[in-house]
Amino acid sequence: MSNILYLECNSGISGDMTVAALLDLGASEEVLMKALDSIPADGFSVEVTRVKKAGIDCCDFAVLLDAEHENHDHDMEYLHGYPHEHPHEHYHGEEHEHIHEHHHGEEHEHHHGEGQGHSHEHPHGHVHRGMKEIREIIAAVKMTDHARELALRIFEIIAEAEAKAHAVPVEQVHFHEVGAIDSIVDVVAAAVCLDDLHIENVVVPKLCEGTGTVRCQHGVLPVPVPAVTNIVEKNGLNLEIMDVQGEFVTPTGAAIAAAVKTSDVLPKAFRIVRTGIGAGKRTYERPSILRAMLIEPAKTEEKGDKDCIYRMETNIDDCSGEVLGYVMDLLFEAGARDVHYHPVYMKKNRPAWQLNVICDEADIARMEEIIFRETTTIGIRRVKMERTVLSRESRDVKVGSGRVQVKVCHYGSESKFYPEYESVKELCRTTGRSYRDIYQEAVAACRLTMETGRIM
Repeated sequence: MSNILYLECNSGISGDMTVAALLDLGASEEVLMKALDSIPADGFSVEVTRVKKAGIDCCDFAVLLDAEHENHDHDMEYLHGYPHEHPHEHYHGEEHEHIHEHHHGEEHEHHHGEGQGHSHEHPHGHVHRGMKEIREIIAAVKMTDHARELALRIFEIIAEAEAKAHAVPVEQVHFHEVGAIDSIVDVVAAAVCLDDLHIENVVVPKLCEGTGTVRCQHGVLPVPVPAVTNIVEKNGLNLEIMDVQGEFVTPTGAAIAAAVKTSDVLPKAFRIVRTGIGAGKRTYERPSILRAMLIEPAKTEEKGDKDCIYRMETNIDDCSGEVLGYVMDLLFEAGARDVHYHPVYMKKNRPAWQLNVICDEADIARMEEIIFRETTTIGIRRVKMERTVLSRESRDVKVGSGRVQVKVCHYGSESKFYPEYESVKELCRTTGRSYRDIYQEAVAACRLTMETGRIM
């Protein structure tokens, strides 16, 4: 299996942190700067430097705006309700111990100044852009088709989240801060760097977020902000709330994670091939850094990994079908791997049902509590079973009418693809297409990503 990108978001994730980590990981700065030079907008430059966060050497990617287009780091300036006139002291604040002014010298400070005459920029800050304007800008950037698709996908995820937060159609969403040129640069840069690294699989186990409030365009909002919670909910990201004041996950960072994540489960054992560390711009109790690692799964048995699972069973002859159906739902919600019933005959030829539950050892007590509380059984049998499981991962693939979650299982050099039922069903209902057509298209799309090594 090829290398995997592991995004360790234990201190959050933002657009600039992601770009910095990918550059530190080995993405081509030359390729990135050529793409950024072609963005049809004025008033910004970019700077790649080395900084220290809590004594750790990190890469820093900064989008610098001139006074006319200054957007500031809104999340930091307004954190915990600071008013607009509060000094903007954290953007290049004390947490950044600069090692040198530019990564490879002055030639990498790319200015987009007077004389370019681009039509998308207005002569004042806080430009409100919709998806139409975003698409026009991204269409003009000189990058690969795959990078362009990825950049658009990231913005589509943000637009969907903002549309839900404000109860408006996606095309009516105006981005405020996220639509400002610095965030457009972050998204384009992240897409270009990911494309340049040719990553096939991306593991994002969780996003760690802080607590408190943040002041934005619409007033004081709780952390995580609605756009972030909507992205997490829609895209199945895992969120952990830390006992630390501050906003660690930005909508742009969450959208990047959602767009590229193929799994939230790390291999049981792996080798680290290369590590990149990206610095955030904010000063918190926990240093704001994003660590990106290229990892290689450790070699396992050819036919799969062996582990142990528990089967619990009990015979029930005096419960209604409604009760048994309710119990099944409760067991699945509590973490059961599988639950099923099959008919049996008990003493005096009484027809009954045998309940079988497959679960992890840690879940046995919780399963027993549910069964004893909700059914009439007075005893539960259990047995420890050794099983062989194929290595697996989850992929989010693009089909003609939307996106589908696919489970990919590996057996030696062979891969098998299983589109997730609920994901296919939802797309069938929204498009009117047949289940079989979408299922087969998802399998073909997943096979193509395996063959080409591209994120879709």
